[in-house]
Amino acid sequence: MIKVGIVGGTGYTGVELLRMLVQHPQVEISAITSRKEAGMQVSEMFPSLRGHLDLAFCTPEQAHLNKCDAVFFATPHGVAMAQTPELLKSGVRVLDLAADFRLKDTHVFEKWYGMTHSCPEILAQAVYGLAEINREAIKKAQVVGLAGCYPTSVQLGFAPLLSPKFTQGKRIVDTQHLISDSKSGVSGAGRKAEVGTLLAEAGDNFKAYSVKGHRHLPEIVQGLKAIAGHDDVGLTFVPHLTPMIRGIHSTLYARILPEGMSIDYQELFENFYKDERFVDVMPAGSHPETRSVRGSNNLRIAIHRPEGGDTLIILVVEDNLVKGASGQGIQCMNLMFGFPEDMGLNQVALLP
Repeated sequence: MIKVGIVGGTGYTGVELLRMLVQHPQVEISAITSRKEAGMQVSEMFPSLRGHLDLAFCTPEQAHLNKCDAVFFATPHGVAMAQTPELLKSGVRVLDLAADFRLKDTHVFEKWYGMTHSCPEILAQAVYGLAEINREAIKKAQVVGLAGCYPTSVQLGFAPLLSPKFTQGKRIVDTQHLISDSKSGVSGAGRKAEVGTLLAEAGDNFKAYSVKGHRHLPEIVQGLKAIAGHDDVGLTFVPHLTPMIRGIHSTLYARILPEGMSIDYQELFENFYKDERFVDVMPAGSHPETRSVRGSNNLRIAIHRPEGGDTLIILVVEDNLVKGASGQGIQCMNLMFGFPEDMGLNQVALLP
């Protein structure tokens, strides 16, 4: 049994952590911090947790986070890196759902997030939290920078095409011109009041945004380069906002090179993910739906090659709050503490 603290438990990823951690047989939630709501019962803000969690929000000073085994940061960017150095001195393991420990180049971080990185020495030792790619490193990590929601879908969608182990070291697709057309539900914007996420604005509407450049672009490219083992990777990434609460659907495009024309891509993906509990490669010709993963830690993939041509299309769906955030965090926590990787994560998707 481990003691877990959550910093910033009032947002959507925070309440998702709570929903799943209260069902985890090896976790005791010892503290949930929020300066504004300090003293309020968690179940008062989130009635779904009534009867499951008898705990009040507290200030960081009252939380005694240094006595926890693991601390999750479900906070805006900049908070985790300010508090992590002291937690590490006490032997606490840190899992950050924001971007503080994702990007290895501090100059890239500062460009996209508009702040100076306060602990580059910790960033250098942090492990990127995408279990299907970095499993062994995560097991030994003290700090995990969890993958973002879009980056999870895009990297896991392209990974089998880039991995030298599964492509026998060949370039089977044009890695310089990868394309991701990705859509997310409104909860991806967080639990805050903004005009763009009002029901009257986001409902019955569909739009692209951040086409000139999205914060997740450098994270995705960094991850794809690591998977490929070379820097010759280029990505066009266009995110869209859809009128639904949860879910990400990424439609990925890759041009097949001559050396890859004879490959059975269905078989390639099935072999790559055959031992992965949370990645489901669907039968050939499938069209996965976001509702098939809603509320679960599953990610579903389907592969298409229209008319047997030189364009490969990969369809990927996930719940942005679970596999794209909190569920992924628990998956990594399980690895860090030697628990079964799927412990506390076997929720079946909600349908309808």
